[in-house]
Amino acid sequence: MKSILINKAYKFRIYPNKEQAVLINKTIGCSRFIFNHFLAKWKETYKETGKGLTYNTCSSQLPQLKKAFVWLKEVDSIAIQSSVKNPADAYSRFFKKQNDAPRF
Repeated sequence: MKSILINKAYKFRIYPNKEQAVLINKTIGCSRFIFNHFLAKWKETYKETGKGLTYNTCSSQLPQLKKAFVWLKEVDSIAIQSSVKNPADAYSRFFKKQNDAPRF
């Protein structure tokens, strides 16, 4: 007798209040800023040295960025760290030839 595999999907919709919506927008904006900042540094370093940066190198610069841009402290630090981790993972997979070239 064969067993049947059934997949279920659930959709959720959130309705944030004004304060939550502001925090969500700030978090997305700060994450985008951090991602673009380190992406530019990564490209610049690669052009100069032929090697990219590491996650540890970038994440160690986050405290200085938070001092320079105080508004980065208003959002969750995990969201910001993820914005550093994503390009680091993409570049490491690229150099290991695990996927196509990143498209910028």
